[in-house]
Amino acid sequence: MTDTGRLSSAAIYYCPFCAEEDLRPVEDPQGAWRCTACARVFTVSLEAVDAAHIPGRLREQAALEKAHLEHAESHKETTS
Repeated sequence: MTDTGRLSSAAIYYCPFCAEEDLRPVEDPQGAWRCTACARVFTVSLEAVDAAHIPGRLREQAALEKAHLEHAESHKETTS
């Protein structure tokens, strides 16, 4: 991470504006890329990962909730 709290830039393979693959890193701004086809200079940053919406995490959460309900039901039956 950088001192601003954002993740540092990784290699970019396509220009987000024209989809050209001929990109060159530039010094200013830090972490920026220049597209040789459309002459745009851009940066790409990851702000956050919304873990609540990751498909594997949703399945895991559903399985945990199901196990919790089954445990609660079995405990309820034994105490009744």
